[in-house]
Amino acid sequence: MPSDMTTFKGKPFDRASLESVMKRRLFYTPAFDIYGGVSGLYDYGPPGTALTNNIVDVWRKHFVLRENMLEIDTTMLTPHEVLKTSGHVDKFADWMCKDPKTGEIFRADHLVEEVLEARLKGNKEARGEKVEAEEEDPKKKKKKVKNIAAVKMDDALVTEYEEVLAKIDNYNGEELGLLLKKYDIKNPATNGELQPPVAFNLMFQTSIGPSSNMPGYLRPETAQGQFLNFAKLLEFNQQQMPFASASIGKSFRNEISPRSGLLRVREFLMAEIEHFVDPEGGKKHPRFEEVADVELELLDREVQLSGKTNVKTTKIGEAVKTGLVDNETLGYFLARIQQFLLKIGADPKKIRFRQHMANEMAHYAADCWDAELLTSYGWIECVGCADRSAYDLTVHMKKTGAPLVVREPRKEPLKVEEWVCDIEKKKFGPKFKKDGKTVENAIEALTQDLREKLSLDLEKEGKIVIDVPGVGDGKVEVPKELITIEKRTRVENVREYTPNVIEPSFGIGRIVYALCEHIYWTREQDEARGVLSFPPTVAPTKALIVPLSSHSDFKPFVRTLSDKLQEAGVSTRVDDSGASIGKRYSRNDELGTPLGITIDFQSVKDNTFTLRDRDSTEQVRAGLDEITTAITNLVNGKEQWSDVATRLPKFEGQEVDA
Repeated sequence: MPSDMTTFKGKPFDRASLESVMKRRLFYTPAFDIYGGVSGLYDYGPPGTALTNNIVDVWRKHFVLRENMLEIDTTMLTPHEVLKTSGHVDKFADWMCKDPKTGEIFRADHLVEEVLEARLKGNKEARGEKVEAEEEDPKKKKKKVKNIAAVKMDDALVTEYEEVLAKIDNYNGEELGLLLKKYDIKNPATNGELQPPVAFNLMFQTSIGPSSNMPGYLRPETAQGQFLNFAKLLEFNQQQMPFASASIGKSFRNEISPRSGLLRVREFLMAEIEHFVDPEGGKKHPRFEEVADVELELLDREVQLSGKTNVKTTKIGEAVKTGLVDNETLGYFLARIQQFLLKIGADPKKIRFRQHMANEMAHYAADCWDAELLTSYGWIECVGCADRSAYDLTVHMKKTGAPLVVREPRKEPLKVEEWVCDIEKKKFGPKFKKDGKTVENAIEALTQDLREKLSLDLEKEGKIVIDVPGVGDGKVEVPKELITIEKRTRVENVREYTPNVIEPSFGIGRIVYALCEHIYWTREQDEARGVLSFPPTVAPTKALIVPLSSHSDFKPFVRTLSDKLQEAGVSTRVDDSGASIGKRYSRNDELGTPLGITIDFQSVKDNTFTLRDRDSTEQVRAGLDEITTAITNLVNGKEQWSDVATRLPKFEGQEVDA
């Protein structure tokens, strides 16, 4: 557990305490639990479902509505051919290593990470430094890494381990194999030797239709459906560029070794944006100036490759200007991602943006940054933001012939001088017979420079010789009777180009869990009283209605309050149990309910109610309309509690524990 992980109030963080609250209050639960469960699959209970939906609602307003994005809902089942073209069939893999004696499978980078971290922990213990004890889950049959003996290590080896951990995402399979061998990493449970890492494709394979002759997969991301609909979306958008599509839905990855609760699962909710932009002109964004002064904590690839993890506070405008962030549109979304995370309640001190290193980044990407949130499991990637250049549209267009391009009138006609090859087709076919098409394609693929050179050869030699792999010895002679090469001028009135794509991709489940860690704390006077300080906007339930007792006089007021708040779109919960007021509030603090309304005998007399703030436990008292307005304003983000406490009369007392 990171030593700098703290609660919402800055105290040492206890993961076991939070997870106990989340499971006990049914935020989430292992799926198929009564059958023993399945690793990496979880069900969300009522508060977890409501919290997720509220975060998605904020996401839609923050991105889709604010940016006028085109939201679509695409199918989860995807044919093999689509994901073969996109590269997922060949490259969507993690590295795994196997213990041949036990059959146990390990994800190689995770194993290296866990063993080296455990040894560093043992080194600290041997040096007499304080180390946080990690709770062991009694449901787990065994831990991947057993307790490592407290062994003092050389300072040089400690530094070496730390440098490896800083670069853990940059190693390929062969390099991970070398690390396993170099540091003598074996099966932690049996000390058995492990086989070298091999690639394991993470997609769930299936077949579509009863005959099973159409192989397919459960989608590993929502992006491909957006790319395939590009031409239709462009037409829907009246051919206007730039524009963005968005999609929210389930994705699936067959993780080798699911771990860390909700952070690494096999089925999860994603929210993805594909912002299509003209590659000419440096990928500018018209609203970049609005965010240029937003400061981000940036961890660039050069720092990581030096074995360090030091972040630098940088204005996004400066990062784009110096080229650290590739372009304005990418920078714009990094700033907007941070604004979204802060809006839902993430701790600003626990957000950083880490740049992908060379081995992490796809070969076609221009730049890629991850928004990482600090948790008790370390820094966790929750949002990826990549410039995917024109790769996706290009490969699908090449495969299918579909025109996934933008055509727009030029302001001024463009004169283009080019070397043109004309083939005498009547003579060409009989000359080359079955190889005719192959030779023709090779001629069409000739570059302008080569065409210019070959025009001179044709004039001088009366023939040209070109490379055509697979035909004869790979060299093909074309006489001047079959081909003409000359320079011509044509006028272009329409510009055609393939857009580039900037893609912010959000792992909603990871954001949900990391947020819960960021806003969890316990009350000073009673550490058993856990509190989840969700902002009212995303809290699962917004207001708790608490009648002082089960007295019949209170029932009409409960109904009136519930109806009025629900009509305003505010989710409420009634607790009319026999427990004390304090106890009822306390158990709803665990659910993150930000506001409480108490109905007492004074309410019966004058139709006023107390309104309680979860975090400060302060209370104000006012009439029905004023209380409803205050709650609605708080939930919609129009007011803070300090505004309400200033505006409405303060109320003392009433909250007592039994």
